[in-house]
Amino acid sequence: MPENANAFDTPITERIPWAKASLNSDIPLNLDYDDCSMVEALEKVAKQYPNNIAFDFMGRSTNYRQFMENITKCAKALRTIGVRENDCVTIAMPNCPQALYMFYAVNMVGAIANMIHPLSAEKEIEHYLVASNSVTAVTLDQFYHKFENIRANTNVVNIIIASIKDELSRPIKAGYMLTEGRKMRPIPKDAPVIRWNDFMKISRSCFYNYRKERKGDDPAVMLYSGGTTGTTKGIVLSNGNFNALSKQIVATNPMYRVGDKMLAAMPTFHGFGLGVCIHSMLANGGRCILIPRFTAKSYAKQIVKYRCNFIAGVPTLFEALLRLPSMEGKDLSFLKGVFSGGDSLSIELKKKFDKFLYDHNASIQVREGYGTTETVTACCLTPPAMYKEGSIGIPFPDTYIKITEPGTDNEVPYFTEGEILLAGPTVMQYYWNNEEETAETLVRSDTDGLIWVHTGDLGYMDDEGFIYFKGRSKRMIISSGYNIYPAQLENVLDAHEAVEMSCVIGVPDSYKMQKVKAFVTLKNGITPSNEIKEDIMAHCRKHLAKYEMPYDIEFRTEMPKTLVGKVAYRQLEEEELAKIKAQEENA
Repeated sequence: MPENANAFDTPITERIPWAKASLNSDIPLNLDYDDCSMVEALEKVAKQYPNNIAFDFMGRSTNYRQFMENITKCAKALRTIGVRENDCVTIAMPNCPQALYMFYAVNMVGAIANMIHPLSAEKEIEHYLVASNSVTAVTLDQFYHKFENIRANTNVVNIIIASIKDELSRPIKAGYMLTEGRKMRPIPKDAPVIRWNDFMKISRSCFYNYRKERKGDDPAVMLYSGGTTGTTKGIVLSNGNFNALSKQIVATNPMYRVGDKMLAAMPTFHGFGLGVCIHSMLANGGRCILIPRFTAKSYAKQIVKYRCNFIAGVPTLFEALLRLPSMEGKDLSFLKGVFSGGDSLSIELKKKFDKFLYDHNASIQVREGYGTTETVTACCLTPPAMYKEGSIGIPFPDTYIKITEPGTDNEVPYFTEGEILLAGPTVMQYYWNNEEETAETLVRSDTDGLIWVHTGDLGYMDDEGFIYFKGRSKRMIISSGYNIYPAQLENVLDAHEAVEMSCVIGVPDSYKMQKVKAFVTLKNGITPSNEIKEDIMAHCRKHLAKYEMPYDIEFRTEMPKTLVGKVAYRQLEEEELAKIKAQEENA
């Protein structure tokens, strides 16, 4: 279907099956997009609402005028230390003010923000720095030692160290230093780093043009995902991708008003957190409540304290909120939207949380969405008041979804399962330094001229255009909303001197949805023992992020195999499911 849908003579409801549902929900099918950078989109809002609060952080508020002033200082400092157009700047930060200043400042100088998880293992951080060829990185003081340990293996020249305490009010800062501050390893006074406050002062030395004009098609951000093969890929996203998403998010939520508050607990290195909870709100005059470290208790507290209008999270978050005694009797009538993404929301959990909302005076239900990092994040959402059981909703404005025979462009009939393909203004530019997989994932159709993302996800569409997600064709574990790729974990396990072969699977978990379990065959002459297990676990802790860690390692004398000799991971999954079922029956 062509980008200009109105070129057809047939009615739009016949060409786009979700058109009727969209129009009945006051959601436009098409939008106008500005051809500008992300920071320019933010500036327009700041000029219009300079005194409106842009974000709150641990009790301290920052308005749009102050926000832009700090972004500008940060941009000038970046130019002064040598950051140039199209350089990659690695940002390894939780949701804190410095992360936002740096993100938009990198955009202002025309560089690319390489967003990574600050809790990544040292070797993972090294990979991200080397792959992106970053010469500048910014992180928190508590992560300094990770960067210093691998710095010599990278091209990083400047490490900028920020601290949470620098953004706290005096009373909260004192409490922070007595608790969290005491746990941190001190950074040597002569460490070759630039402290954040000193970094911002460098801006005074910038007397030349620090801004670079960027258009919608210019690259702006790199996020990471598994691509179509389940191995980590750098996904290059443009200014236009993020700005289009910001327009779509507001268009699909007609109840949104300037000044509405979004609880931003989803992390900045995740498309959901960066695209939906932060940029889409800030580019539309919203107010972000930044949560640097997620716990269900802190999340719930901030919802009530700030009377948040919108909250977004993964299913495990909603499961946790149901269990919190602190939510007993709380009023949630201020909520306008609750969004679930990052993993499948079970029908039962949705029913439970919808009842929870009703019991707490909210007049809304959970709306489930779907997307991939290759399209920034969400590109499909349940319309307001038009829920269909098991559905993940309808496409965003200007976004197209079709269901095809896996790996092809051949569309299948309604209600027939196939591969989910996506097209629209949020589709990524390419995988960083990976032309082969870019060509496999982004395919231009001969029939409609659109560039389609082959997601590798399976689902079907009904005759009203509602999409139903059924599973993933590639190996991937989703734990608490994080994507985990078994092949990468198996590479780490197999590198241990005692391991002959390994296989990693996801095991159902009532809270995380899935947790990681590893099966290991040891080399000849090595006997399974608790000591060996702990040694392998220690090896994993060195190379894997905490959320990727196996909760258990089971030793096997041999692995089950397929007819072609591959490890039969599905058989291991079935065995674990049988164990869980047996335990439940005996309970």
